[in-house]
Amino acid sequence: MSTTPLARRPLSCLKASLRQARQHKLLTRPMATEATQRTTTPPPPPRRPLEHNFFPLTDRKTKALRSAFAVYPSTTVAGKQALRPPPANVLQSLHEAQMKRMDPTGARTALFAKTREAAKVGDVLLVTHRRGGEPFAGVCLSIRRRGVDTAVLLRNHLARVGVEMWFKVYNKNVAGIEIVKRRAKRARRARLTYMRQPKHDMGSVADLVFAWKRSRKVFSTGKPAAAAKAAKGAKGAKAAAGAKKK
Repeated sequence: MSTTPLARRPLSCLKASLRQARQHKLLTRPMATEATQRTTTPPPPPRRPLEHNFFPLTDRKTKALRSAFAVYPSTTVAGKQALRPPPANVLQSLHEAQMKRMDPTGARTALFAKTREAAKVGDVLLVTHRRGGEPFAGVCLSIRRRGVDTAVLLRNHLARVGVEMWFKVYNKNVAGIEIVKRRAKRARRARLTYMRQPKHDMGSVADLVFAWKRSRKVFSTGKPAAAAKAAKGAKGAKAAAGAKKK
């Protein structure tokens, strides 16, 4: 029995298949590099930058951008709706009511107002009481304006001793305050405390008050003066008649 060797040949050529596979790999294009038609949308418009470059906030009502540090124009007031009316000054209203009650005519208020005709520090004032007693006259050293508690400080000499007294202008026991003599020049200070020193002390003002009362009698109306003269003449006639009888 003759045996012949079997012819062996490869089922496929590996080199050719590998070469073909290599070429096919080079010819293929991946999905990332594949040219496709895309529809692009335009980008949104850029936001307008704020004037002060502050951190932007979105308004809940209007949905508009605003600055975290809002700057309001001069014509409007920030938070105008939230503002409340200022509280009334209770003490000032009380003082005004008391002043109207104590001074219905407004003469006392006008006497110590900040006007040219009003009394000033350095003037000689005469204060008369309702309860009787001698009126007190003195140089005005200070005027304390405190509403219904407005008061003046007067200084005079009694028995060669300096005496100072405070008088409240709206006190019901004060019948009147009159200006006896005005200061020649306006004082440069609001309080003339330096007049307590012997160098600047004015002393007693009794002579000024006497001269002022005498001038008032001279420039008074004729009826009281005539009545006083007639009464004096009648008294003198009675005295003369009594002397003759004796």
